[in-house]
Amino acid sequence: MLLQFHRPVENMEIWIANTDGFSFVISYESPAGPGFHGRAGYIASWRTAFEGRGAIRITGSPFKTFDEAKAACDAMLTLLMSED
Repeated sequence: MLLQFHRPVENMEIWIANTDGFSFVISYESPAGPGFHGRAGYIASWRTAFEGRGAIRITGSPFKTFDEAKAACDAMLTLLMSED
């Protein structure tokens, strides 16, 4: 099962996807300029969709490309689904 990300806000570097009770977010951060500040790259995180817990950063973040971050989210989803 591959996640389908979409941008909820057009002028921000953030993408979200939800499936099977899990929420995934990818954001782009840079040390300067508009938007999120941090080490340059794509930050991937996940959380359970309905329990109100904070997000957990996916190991490897920040990623150099969006595709790398998306692949990490897909792998995390596969791992989470195998634990059920």
